[in-house]
Amino acid sequence: MGRGVDVIVWINGTFGAGKTSTARELTGILPDSTLYDPELIGDTLRRLLPHKRLAEVSDYQDLPSWRRLVVDTAAAMLAEVGGVLVVPMTLLRQEYRDEIFGGLAARRIPVRHVLLAPAETILRERIATREEPGAPELVDVRVRQWAYDHIPVYQQALGGWLTADAHVVDNGRLTVRETAERIAEAVRTDTAGVCDIVQTPEPTRETVAAGVLLFDEEDRVLLVDPTYKPGWEFPGGIVEPGEAPARAGVREVAEELGVALERPPRLLVVDWEPPAPPAYGGLRMLFDGGRLSQRAAAGLRLPGPELRAWRFVTEEEAGALLPPQRYERLRGALRAREAGRPAYLEAGRPTP
Repeated sequence: MGRGVDVIVWINGTFGAGKTSTARELTGILPDSTLYDPELIGDTLRRLLPHKRLAEVSDYQDLPSWRRLVVDTAAAMLAEVGGVLVVPMTLLRQEYRDEIFGGLAARRIPVRHVLLAPAETILRERIATREEPGAPELVDVRVRQWAYDHIPVYQQALGGWLTADAHVVDNGRLTVRETAERIAEAVRTDTAGVCDIVQTPEPTRETVAAGVLLFDEEDRVLLVDPTYKPGWEFPGGIVEPGEAPARAGVREVAEELGVALERPPRLLVVDWEPPAPPAYGGLRMLFDGGRLSQRAAAGLRLPGPELRAWRFVTEEEAGALLPPQRYERLRGALRAREAGRPAYLEAGRPTP
């Protein structure tokens, strides 16, 4: 890690893994480092939000405001103090990790992702004997049970996405100091897990985006799963200044999937997406990229930093994958394709 580079060292792991104590120790080892605990944001939201809203979620991580504030506060702290932010915070839901790390990437803030992964027997032992910092009494039994209940969720994530870009440290038999020293060495030598989620800078005004619908020989539509935001999406992206939307769609399909379209895509839908702070909204266009042969479909590739997966789905299956407004946009595009003429939508719906 070069001097003068602002960076986040995100220490992940389930409850009882030793994240907070390790983070405190790490800030004493890494120069120009500051501890940033997003749990404080959760505590603040518990005080600020109405009880009715809090009752709708089981975890403050389910609050979009928490995820947004985690990113905004990290950016503000780095602007204030610079250097290294050491962040001890459990992230077991992939879509939340993607949203937060993607938001940081949009601000050009690199993340070193570290996972503390002691054996389950050690985790359970630590939960059973855990005490609140500065208090001799044991943690409330409800809190302890809540920690136990998250172990299966952690194990499921551990067997799937969680270790993909993380530097894994088995700290079951290590002291807090030894664990922090291992992380510090990995950060110094750039061997800590580099989360290479790619995201364009956050817009400062309304944008124009172009998506391309590609179909297989069964007329199912291709959807992709971005790494940097929750929910499935259409191949495509933001139209660059001076670029024609159809050309932007062609470019994005080639960059994302390695597909070179043989003909210019045909316009299906222009959809005005209203602003929903902090997003600015703008025009969203969908084009018909035609059918892919079995050979072309078999040759689809994914650039790891941008897309996690792709699949061909029916219209009904797409409803379970796409966010509601995006699904309405797809439905409008499919109806326009059937009718043979483009449609104008607002928030995914035809205008009267």
